[in-house]
Amino acid sequence: MPEHRYPTAERLDLVETLHGRPVADPYRWLEDPESAPAKEWAAAQDTLFSELGAHLPGRDLFAAHVRELMGAGSVGAPVWRGERRFSGRRTADQEHPVLYVRDGDGPERVLLDPGALDPTGLTTLDAWKADPSGRLLAYQLSEGGNEESVLRVMDVDTGEIVDGPIDRARYTPVAWLPDSSAFYYVRKLPPEQVPDGEQDYHRRVYLHRLGTPADEDVLIFGEGRDKTEYFGVWVSPDGRWLVLDAAKGTSSHTDLWLADLTRSPHEAPAWVSVQEDAAASLSARVGRDGRLYLFTDRDAPRGRLCVADPAAPGYENWRTLVAEADDAVLEDYAVLDGPGLERPELLVSWSRHAVGEVTRHDLATGELLGTLPLPGLGSIGSLLERPEGGHEAWFGYTDSTTPSAVYRYDAGTGAVDLWESAPGTVTVPDVRVEQVAYTSKDGTTVRMLVMAPAAPAEGPRPTILYGYGGFRISLTPGYSATALSWVRAGGVYAVAGLRGGLEEGEEWHRGGMLADKQNVFDDCAAAAEHLIATGVTDTDRLAVMGGSNGGLLVGAMVTQRPDLFAAAVCSAPLLDMVRYERFGLGRLWSVEYGSADDPEQLGWLLGYSPYHNVREGTRYPAVLFTVFDNDTRVDPLHARKLCAQLQWATSAPVDERPVLLRREAEVGHSTRSVSRSVELNADQLGFLAHHLGLDAG
Repeated sequence: MPEHRYPTAERLDLVETLHGRPVADPYRWLEDPESAPAKEWAAAQDTLFSELGAHLPGRDLFAAHVRELMGAGSVGAPVWRGERRFSGRRTADQEHPVLYVRDGDGPERVLLDPGALDPTGLTTLDAWKADPSGRLLAYQLSEGGNEESVLRVMDVDTGEIVDGPIDRARYTPVAWLPDSSAFYYVRKLPPEQVPDGEQDYHRRVYLHRLGTPADEDVLIFGEGRDKTEYFGVWVSPDGRWLVLDAAKGTSSHTDLWLADLTRSPHEAPAWVSVQEDAAASLSARVGRDGRLYLFTDRDAPRGRLCVADPAAPGYENWRTLVAEADDAVLEDYAVLDGPGLERPELLVSWSRHAVGEVTRHDLATGELLGTLPLPGLGSIGSLLERPEGGHEAWFGYTDSTTPSAVYRYDAGTGAVDLWESAPGTVTVPDVRVEQVAYTSKDGTTVRMLVMAPAAPAEGPRPTILYGYGGFRISLTPGYSATALSWVRAGGVYAVAGLRGGLEEGEEWHRGGMLADKQNVFDDCAAAAEHLIATGVTDTDRLAVMGGSNGGLLVGAMVTQRPDLFAAAVCSAPLLDMVRYERFGLGRLWSVEYGSADDPEQLGWLLGYSPYHNVREGTRYPAVLFTVFDNDTRVDPLHARKLCAQLQWATSAPVDERPVLLRREAEVGHSTRSVSRSVELNADQLGFLAHHLGLDAG
């Protein structure tokens, strides 16, 4: 067999001086995917991946196992409008979840099926919101894998589209007025009205009257605000109160206003400030009891629930209803105040070291009444109640070996019952799941979930270490066909709750962002060292895996600690941290990472930017980059540039520890069909099995 070689990639002698620092960028030409040299290079990488990565032993078996385990399907908690309920579900033969509707005890019927709309699997249902009557449904579809949601309104009874399409509505909330005549929503400005390169920013809040052209929608809020701001809108069930919040980029620091729509027109709400310029998150709702409920981490890094009079919503008038916990993070709440209840209740969900629990409280005082029994150590989904009030709440549940399920709590009887299970029948492998604690470089205790075959190990096992560590995203227990397939084959799958997430509250998040981002990488390296020190694995059988911000984590691990890992999978990653703001949605993330425009922050970024910390002659792990051509969040250029850099620098032979790039067209950053998920997971697991010595056969 002939020896493989990496495709030729010209190294430019390009060095910029930024704030007095020399910054090399030898592969800047790979930023333009349409240039002839970049196209030629990419085609050669496709060939190399086909030869070395796409036909590895065990790949087909992993594909079969992942598909089988994904056959469990999924189910979502019901959303009620009177006796009409909406819910999502995916069966084993469906590529995407389908939205169903049912009236009372009548037959269930399909309302929106992305697979029927587009048999190619490239259309996704991104979001939906029923009007107060349940007669109309606002929904958002992305087509062709482009992640650009288009908003439409459907008549639920007939299935006919009665309004829309409205474009530029990606990520928009929908806040219906009680009479269903109109809704508030968020829309980007037209491209011709913004500076070149800023088409993904500049959002505004509008009021849309059904049946009128979207171009005639009334501007409600956003003019003159920061171009990176995202907005949320919500209308109280009685239509009196309009809540609007704003945050810059992905920041959790929330400005929030309230308007009394009985005292000002819908088209020109008179805003009253609830919170501005505070370094704290906040969401607010006016309850059926007339109280303003405030869910915040202000003066409570793990979260607390407050109440106030909406007529006097200032911070000085907030009263704590559910206080911050010592070691659990407040996640969600539901109000159960239906007729017949002797004592109206407040249901509260928490995450304690990433494991979910639910408590009951007196609605008036917040007094703890008890804890709901749960099936195991898992994750709790959103708590959902009936909009008109009631004695019932529904919530999703999953854990490492349990597919998604929905449970119902009855405050009248105190019973917790299984409402609906995932529709598929699967055989889950016999596994052992343990949460372990380890110590990071600076002495901080970090926790990690470790899933392994139930049978005792005879020695170190091939192990995948998965992490994320950013943007307040917690990694909690959940059913994963990828993880279970790996463990079924005899490997170990570990998930580390690194700083930067919200596993331990806002202080945990802040401990892994901006100047402290290196803590995330130290936490991950310490997780790897713990797995090795405890005999779970060794350096020849250990891989690191992650995507998006987790791809940055992988890139940092590969470049900072190549001695710890034999292989890595780096998916949809951020890797050039000097120029990341120039591409995709990068400008939204400077609140998390910092900006190269600031001299001090450039120093932080250069300290860990994977692209800028590659060292020639280093024996790097085998690396598989997976990227998606329609990714509008993280540009694939990051993976192209680091791939070329590592291929140039590594001392490991191509056939021993290859650096490969897997490209996929017509798919974006996140949501994908089952078939595409199976193919991607099979390639990733097959690659890791080969380089960690796992016999998947």
